[in-house]
Amino acid sequence: MCPTSSSIESSLANGLLTGPVPSPSGHEINTRAAERHYRVGVDVGGTFTDFVVSHGGSGRTIHHKEPSTSTDPSLAVERGLLTLISEHGIQPAEIEVIVHGTTIGLNTIIQRKGARLSLIVSRGNRDILEIARGRMPEPYNMFAKKEEPLVSRDRVFECSARLDSDGHLLTFPSKDELDVLAARIESSLTEAVTISLLNSYMDPEAERQLGRELANRLPCLPITLSSTLWPEIREYERSLISILNAYIHPLMDDYLLKLEERLIGIGVTASIFVTASNGGSLSIERARERPVDTILSGPASGVRAATHIASKAGFKAIITIDMGGTSSDMSITESDEPETTTLTHVGDYPLVLPVVNVSAIGSGGGSIVWVDPQGVLKVGPRSAGAIPGPVCYATGGTEPTITDCYLALGYLQVDRFAAGSMRLDIDACLHALEAVATQVGITGPDRAQRLAASALQVATAKMATEMIKVLAKRGSDPRDFVLIPFGGAGPTQANLLAEEAQLNTILIPSAPGLFCAFGALLCDIRRDFVHSFKFQLTESSYSRLAVELAGLQLLGDQWLDSEAVHIVGRTLRGTADMRYLGQSYELNIDLPDPLPSGEEGVRQIAALFHDKHRKIYGFADDRTRIEFHSIRVSAIGVMPKLTSHATEASVALIPPARRRIWLEETGWCDIPVYQRSGMAENSVIAGPVIIEQSDTTTVVLSGWTLRKNSNGSLLIEKKSAR
Repeated sequence: MCPTSSSIESSLANGLLTGPVPSPSGHEINTRAAERHYRVGVDVGGTFTDFVVSHGGSGRTIHHKEPSTSTDPSLAVERGLLTLISEHGIQPAEIEVIVHGTTIGLNTIIQRKGARLSLIVSRGNRDILEIARGRMPEPYNMFAKKEEPLVSRDRVFECSARLDSDGHLLTFPSKDELDVLAARIESSLTEAVTISLLNSYMDPEAERQLGRELANRLPCLPITLSSTLWPEIREYERSLISILNAYIHPLMDDYLLKLEERLIGIGVTASIFVTASNGGSLSIERARERPVDTILSGPASGVRAATHIASKAGFKAIITIDMGGTSSDMSITESDEPETTTLTHVGDYPLVLPVVNVSAIGSGGGSIVWVDPQGVLKVGPRSAGAIPGPVCYATGGTEPTITDCYLALGYLQVDRFAAGSMRLDIDACLHALEAVATQVGITGPDRAQRLAASALQVATAKMATEMIKVLAKRGSDPRDFVLIPFGGAGPTQANLLAEEAQLNTILIPSAPGLFCAFGALLCDIRRDFVHSFKFQLTESSYSRLAVELAGLQLLGDQWLDSEAVHIVGRTLRGTADMRYLGQSYELNIDLPDPLPSGEEGVRQIAALFHDKHRKIYGFADDRTRIEFHSIRVSAIGVMPKLTSHATEASVALIPPARRRIWLEETGWCDIPVYQRSGMAENSVIAGPVIIEQSDTTTVVLSGWTLRKNSNGSLLIEKKSAR
C-alpha cells in the first residue's frame, strides 16, 4: 500500500515514511474485554519457542515448549497457542495480552539478509560508512578487515541539503535535483531509503522536507529519517541506526503482520506487544514502525526476569548468565532495574540506542570441543546449533559439544532429557569424545570422561575470566554478587562457573529454560527519547536544561498516550550525558526529579557528575568546567503486575534416585538425584547432588548446599561462605 499525504505526515514523528500500518481487516480488537484473564509471554528461539501463561485472577502459571519453525517463526507461535488452548482449557477470547520476544532483526543483520538500501547524505559526506570512526578492527592486526557496510557505495547518493553546526539550513535541493535523485534511486532497484544529513540532529525539518519530496516521487518506497528516529550527535552512529532500522524493516514488518493474521485466524484478538532492547516493550504497531528497537529483545527480557526474582529473594547485586546453544550472555545489575548502556555492538556495528547491558562471555551448550593445530584443546566459538546439533541428539552431529560433555559425565540422563521427549545417544557421544581425547594424548579407561571434564574446565575458565574482567572494570568484588543462571544449560554450568569465579551464592529460577518468555510478561511499555546539544554547566545556561528536558518529557507523554491501552501508571525518567570540557566520551547521569533550579541545581548536577566520575575513574576534577552533550528521557508505561501465587511444594522431601557421575576430584561416584517438584520447601541438601526438571538440570558440587525457597527458587550457597 502506498502512502497518502496525510499518512506521510503522521509517520514523520517516528522516523519512517511509509504506508499506514495495516491491521487485518474485518476484526475489532476489544482490549478491555472483561472475560479476558490470561497474559502470554513468548520467546522464539532457534530450537524451541517458549510460552509462559499467567492467569490474572488465580496466579496460575502454565509452561510450554514448542519446536521452532525456522522458515516461518509465526507458525510455531500459532501451534503453541493452539496446544495451550486445547490442553489447558483456555478460550481464545480469554487471552488479553501477548508479549513476544524475537531475534528476527538480530539474525537478519548477522546473516546480512536485509533489504537493499540507498542512503542519502549531504554533499561531501558520501564515504561516511567506509570511514566510520577511522579505527582499525584490531589494533595489532594489519590484515584484519572491516565489516562490509550494509549500504554499498554505489547506492550512497549526495544531495545539496546541508545544515550548519547550529542546525540552520544552508542549502536545499532544487526541483530538478530532486527529480534526478529520485530517478537514480529508482534505477538502483532500492527497496528502502535512509536519509542522514549532516547536523540534522539539531533540527529535523530539513530531513522531513526532503523525505516529503522523495515520498511524493517514490510513493511506494519506505523512507527512514535519522533525525527523527534517533537525533543524537555523531554522524556515523546516527546514520547506522537509521540504516539498521530500514535494513530489517521489510522482514520484521512481514513477520509481525503474518503473526497478527495467524493469531486472529485462531480467534486470538489480544493486544500484541514486542519486547524491546531497552528492557521494555512496544505495541506491535510501534515495533513495525521502529524495528531497530527490538534487535536485542530476547536477552533483555531474561535480565528483566532475573531482577524480578532477585528482588523477591532480597538480592540486588546480581550477575545473570543466559547459556543457550551458541553462546553465554552476561549482565550485571546492582538495583531493581536492569542496567542499560548506549555502547554496544550488533555484530561489528556500533549501536548507540539504550539497551540492557548484556555481553557475550563464552560458550553455549552447542559449542564444539576441538583441537587446534598445536594440539591445544579448545571449546567454541563454532557451534553445532540446532542442526546438526550435539552428537548425543542423533540428528547428524559428529563433533562433540558441551552438551555431550554433560552427558558423558552423568550430569544428564539418557532417557529424561527434555522431560523424556528426546532419548540421548550415549554411545555416539562417548565415541566422539574419545576421538578428541586421542588427539590430545588422553588414553586408557574413562578417557571420554577425562576429556569431557577438561573441556568443561576450558569453557568455565574462559567464562570466569571474562566475568572477572568486567567486574574489575567496575571496581566490584565477585563475592558481593549472586549468580542467576538461565537458559537450558545455565543451571548445569552455574556451580562450575561460581566455583571458578569465586562467587558464593547462586539463585536458580523455577523455570530457567523458559526464563526469557517469563521476563516478557514483566516488561513495562517503554521508549527512549534523546536530543543532542552542547552547553556548559553554568548558572546562566542552566535554564536551558529544564527547557530541553521538558520538551522530551512532552514527547514521552504523547507517545505513552498512543500506547496507553493497558498501562496503569507512567514514569518519565530524565538523564544527561555529561563530560569534562575537552573529554571525548560522556558519562550518563540520572537527573533529579523534580529538577532543582538556580544555583542549587547547578551545584547538585555537578556533584552527581563528579561522584560518578570518581567512582568509575578514581578521581574528579572540580576545577574543570562540565559540558552537557545530550539529554535523554525514558517514557515508561507501567503494566499491571503479575499476580503472586504460591509455587508447588512437597510437604516432605521425596526420596531421591541415585546416579553415577564423574567428578574431577574423585572419578566415578553415586550421588542423589532429586526431582525439583519433589523437593520440600526450606529443606537443605548438601552437594554433590543433581536436581532434574523438564527444562533443565541443576548440578550442585561438593562443598555447596541447596535449599528451595518459598517462591520456588533454588538457593545454592558455598559452605565456607555461610
